[in-house]
Amino acid sequence: MDGNSVKAILFDLDNTLIETNRAGHFAIQKTSELLKTSLAIDDDTITNICDKFKQKLMHEMFDPADGRSIDEVRVGHWEDSIKESVESPSSHSLAAQCYYLWKNSRLELLSLSPEVTSLLKQLRRKYKLLLLTNGNTQTQREKVEAVGCENFFDRIVVGGDHAEQKPFPSIFRLCFDLLQVEPQDCIMVGDSLDTDIQGGVNAQVRATVWINSAGVALPHGSVTPDYTLSTVLDLEDVLAQLNQ
Repeated sequence: MDGNSVKAILFDLDNTLIETNRAGHFAIQKTSELLKTSLAIDDDTITNICDKFKQKLMHEMFDPADGRSIDEVRVGHWEDSIKESVESPSSHSLAAQCYYLWKNSRLELLSLSPEVTSLLKQLRRKYKLLLLTNGNTQTQREKVEAVGCENFFDRIVVGGDHAEQKPFPSIFRLCFDLLQVEPQDCIMVGDSLDTDIQGGVNAQVRATVWINSAGVALPHGSVTPDYTLSTVLDLEDVLAQLNQ
């Protein structure tokens, strides 16, 4: 490989290599069934409870210094969501059942497809591979373990282990140091414009690759990726262009 070739690939995890959104939708369906059985409430109220939980999850600010685990915090999300939607007293026990059913159902559905597995095996023969995922340490490590992807990467970096996550340059510099490469040796592959693509731009990587599986238009004013793919499975076409 000559000096102008790509030497390393940084991959995002969620909705890049694994279908986290699909697994999350399935988990919410399973939890909705539990709520319907337990509370005997109408479908609209169940939807409202689940929507509130998803909003709390989206805006979650987890601080381990407050003494609660991420599991305890998310049981609280379900408890608050039920309390805000149903007049009867909320049940901590039911909230815990909802959380662990949601969590375990989601983890059970997460997997690397055979096609993605084959791609990673092929790429590992030519490139250094690093998994760079934002999020709470426990949550992301559980996903990594559930999909069994440890052996496909030279290094795994979880944002929750560090002071700054994507898109901050510091976590990218850590990745470059771990792989012993320069920014221009690397490409960043991910589904999030705000974290993966912006982070890659901030870190001055060789190229950014946006996985746009939903086929949405690039938002006005957004960072512009160097390449856009509908699936990570087409990544070798990009690498062939970059290595010309």
